[in-house]
Amino acid sequence: MENSRAEFPFPYQPYNIQEEFMQALYSALDKGKVGIFESPTGTGKSLSLICGALSWLRDYEERKRQEATALLQEGEAALSTNAAQSSVASSSAELDWITDFVQKKAERDLVSKLKEEELKRKKREERLEMIRNNVQLKYAVKRKSYEEDEAFKLLQLSKEEQVEATGDQEDEELIIAEYESDDESKIKGRFFGAEEDEDDELVEEHVTKIYYCSRTHSQLAQFVHEVQKSPFSKDISVVTLGSRQNLCINEEVRRLGSIQRINDRCMEMQKNKHEKHHHEEGVKRKRGPAKSVCPYNKASALQQMRDVVLGAVHDIEQLLKLGRETHSCPYYATRLAIPPAQLVVLPYQMVLHEATRRAAGVQLKGQVLIIDEAHNLSDTLSCIHSAELSGAQLCRAHSQLIQYADRYKSRLKAKNLMYIKQILFVIEGLVRVLGGKVGQSPQSQATQPGTEMLTINNFLFKAQIDNINLFKVLQRYFEKSMISRKLGGFVEKYAGSGVTLHTHSCNNKENRRTEGLNRYLQTLQSNQNPGTDVAAADQQESVEAEKVLSASPMMQVEGFFMALTNSNTDGRVVVHKQGASSVKFLLLNPAVHFAQVLKECRAVIIAGGTMQPVSDFKQELLFSAGVVEERVTEFSCGHVIPPENILPLVLCSGPSGQELEFTFQNRDTPRMMDETGRILSNICNVVPGGVVCFFPSYDYSRRIISHWETSGTLTRLANKKKIFQEPKKANQVEQVLNEFSRCIQRCSADCSGLTGALLFSVVGGKMSEGINFSDDLGRCVVMVGMPYPNIKSPELQEKMSYLDRHLPHSQGRSPGQALIENLCMKAVNQSIGRAIRHRGDYSSIVLCDRRYSRPATLSKLPTWIKDRTTTHMTFGPAFALFSQGSSLEKRKKC
Repeated sequence: MENSRAEFPFPYQPYNIQEEFMQALYSALDKGKVGIFESPTGTGKSLSLICGALSWLRDYEERKRQEATALLQEGEAALSTNAAQSSVASSSAELDWITDFVQKKAERDLVSKLKEEELKRKKREERLEMIRNNVQLKYAVKRKSYEEDEAFKLLQLSKEEQVEATGDQEDEELIIAEYESDDESKIKGRFFGAEEDEDDELVEEHVTKIYYCSRTHSQLAQFVHEVQKSPFSKDISVVTLGSRQNLCINEEVRRLGSIQRINDRCMEMQKNKHEKHHHEEGVKRKRGPAKSVCPYNKASALQQMRDVVLGAVHDIEQLLKLGRETHSCPYYATRLAIPPAQLVVLPYQMVLHEATRRAAGVQLKGQVLIIDEAHNLSDTLSCIHSAELSGAQLCRAHSQLIQYADRYKSRLKAKNLMYIKQILFVIEGLVRVLGGKVGQSPQSQATQPGTEMLTINNFLFKAQIDNINLFKVLQRYFEKSMISRKLGGFVEKYAGSGVTLHTHSCNNKENRRTEGLNRYLQTLQSNQNPGTDVAAADQQESVEAEKVLSASPMMQVEGFFMALTNSNTDGRVVVHKQGASSVKFLLLNPAVHFAQVLKECRAVIIAGGTMQPVSDFKQELLFSAGVVEERVTEFSCGHVIPPENILPLVLCSGPSGQELEFTFQNRDTPRMMDETGRILSNICNVVPGGVVCFFPSYDYSRRIISHWETSGTLTRLANKKKIFQEPKKANQVEQVLNEFSRCIQRCSADCSGLTGALLFSVVGGKMSEGINFSDDLGRCVVMVGMPYPNIKSPELQEKMSYLDRHLPHSQGRSPGQALIENLCMKAVNQSIGRAIRHRGDYSSIVLCDRRYSRPATLSKLPTWIKDRTTTHMTFGPAFALFSQGSSLEKRKKC
């Protein structure tokens, strides 16, 4: 099998590094490798991924077609030969007729199977081609669905009063729908099976495909737009997946706001649809009012929209527009389109989380997976599979579940009540770990504040819940009874009629037993840090209020229970008993969840603009997941910019000779802050346009800017450049960036005293990743100090200890030490990579700390930056280079 290709379809003449990238990608896919691909932003990484991967897919499908045709011809020839031989040998008395019969049957079966597969393939391709070329077919469904929808609306209006009068009965049926055991489900499944799709052979068959995933929907939309510009846009079937919150077009459901309430309402409508279908088929059901179903979820319309989706390349916005035009649900239509699609574009969660992957219908077996923007893949996996519960959430979950059970205890089966009591028992155990005790006032309990780190087993023993089978509770009750959904609906329904955040005092034994628990939980909920400033307190209150309105606390409880089923060595439980008490499951071994992905996929490509350093990445995620070193391949390319367009340098001292070493002990001294101000002043004097300065933390940014206000440094900086600061709220980022950009444009045009703008930002903040400071927006990026993570963090210390125990030491450093350095340099690389965004761009990069000059630290910079970095022990020579850069600016403008 070939592992290379001479040429790749491309919308323009590719750069040399793009051709190298595509060759390496093609080879990795063909050999079934796990590839780590690094291509700096601005080098056309997305187009290289698209053209390289889809070229391989096209060649692979062609080879499969040729092999199938050859096998078919061989099989037919063998059948003819055997038939002739059988006629000759039939006169022989010694013919082994059994062997002959078996052989001929096997050959006939093979030929039949090959013919069937070829017929399916041709039918699928013909249908997709017809859809692409027949515009009338694309929008025939629009007229039909519109007529059906209008009729549906008239029907709903005629029944509105009836539904309103009997709504309570409908809601209660949903809320107390009984839990079924596995055997009961199997029996009912024989009579209440899922609807079969009309075009079964097109829907169920998963063709060879490429799954492309990235972090955000905006990044996915950008990738889809690149596919639309590529030479493959006309003959590739693409589907973009998203959540219900992103794809729902039912305004009644969209108005619910939170993703959980949208999901619950959608699934309720699905249940109503299936019940209506069974009733129409003559299946006996309880008499009751007509239940609302979604008008956009008709089977025929979904099938038609699925075909339209596969016929052209659509992003999320285009899918929403198409769904409204055709009166079809984009969420379910795109899920139907997964099996026949050749390229599936989806967010991280749908691939990296097994339950979500299974629910979405994503099958990785034998397929290709491309994970883009993967520099934080390890952290992403840990975050997805971690879980946290606050005292307030425990309070609400416990209280609401008691009220739910009390209200429906006469209508619930004994098995339901048994599981509910087990859940309540586990929640009470979590409270005991937080320092509470059922039946006692919190004032009488001496709770020692602090943070405690426990293994999963020790946590279960301490909570006294080690005798509860969490697997059984999860698999047979949470998942199948959907108690979290029902509890959310119960609270929403009865919120104004007695259901509160806390249990009412009653005289029955059960509520007397839990009075102390609830008092303690109320203490946890209100126990905020008195030193928190007013703004932070207001923000915390608004966040907490949003949680109350938009999230069922039982969903968080369920997620935490699921996390506790991890292996004892793969995670830890962090117990915080100060401020807002909480319990958190911390995943230490993300490889355990990534291993299944690596095992199932034919090939996995892990790509990013900055993948350095990759050593810990390979050890922690790949080798720990069982990947052999021979299967791993690496590719890293330089940048397309000329060498003179980038000026990276390390400053070891400032203008006054002050040594630059921003350690925790040194960085707060007035001398160090003043020296940093002098460095920025000199840079702003010679560098036109935008200067972006990154500080290691929000706290240090606040302190140094406050010092500059007092010393007058800020005023001197403002005389040369207008000063902007990274906003506290994420929704203000775009506004600040727009004002920053407009200011630079004005200064460039009117030649006033100001030469541009200065932006203060924070490493790891809202502007250190995903924001482009291209052209005049970022002519210089200044990195103040080294942004090491908080070494005193219990979570980080536990992670370091875990790595030291399970990973090999290298070059005299422990894996824990390497983790600290790598986290720091990953953050630096993401920040300094914001400036150079295309071939004609240019910028300076100033690393203000002598520790950057260490060879081990320099080696962790991206190759295209490291190879051009110079170290300066004194400020004078570095300033001379800035002056040269200013001359370069003038030459380019001319």
